[in-house]
Amino acid sequence: MDLVQRVQGILLKPKEEWVKIKAEPTTVFNLYTSYVMILAAIPAIAQLIGRLLFRQEIPFSRAPVWTTGRAFSYAVLSYVISLATVYIFALIIDALAPNFSSVRSLTNALKLSVYSMTPGWVAGVLNIFPYLGILPALASLYGLYLLYLGFETPMMETPRDKVLGYLVVCIVAVLVLFLVFGLILRGIAAFRLT
Repeated sequence: MDLVQRVQGILLKPKEEWVKIKAEPTTVFNLYTSYVMILAAIPAIAQLIGRLLFRQEIPFSRAPVWTTGRAFSYAVLSYVISLATVYIFALIIDALAPNFSSVRSLTNALKLSVYSMTPGWVAGVLNIFPYLGILPALASLYGLYLLYLGFETPMMETPRDKVLGYLVVCIVAVLVLFLVFGLILRGIAAFRLT
């Protein structure tokens, strides 16, 4: 799998790309090392650069600006949480499968999780500019559409009449994950990270 071609395929021709993704054999390790670890680094690195260039205030913190140590620590923590979020989301997709007459497969659940997060990771480059930070979140909405197409492929062998319910429950789960991990990151940033 070529990283650039996969990103282009999932973003520009997702229906065709999901068919390829479903058919290709892979492992959790391979997905992480060849895709997730690379793309998940984009938002973290962009935030680090943006915080060091623009030195904005830290909301709800005693510290007036991002120091180099604080910005680096936050970027690393953000990256680690991003890696964990992808895997936890895959575990949730896999665990919910029997409730929607679907076949359990952690690898296929991880494919759904990983590739649906691609738009947010790619748009994460805009985090360099702190005031454009909302755009990666908006790009992540396209990721929800990609998730729907992945379920429809059907990656988890979900019957057509249960795809929408499965999707809605998964969307709620991922929103809760992002909310919880976002609060954790903000809480840590509010205290002294050096």
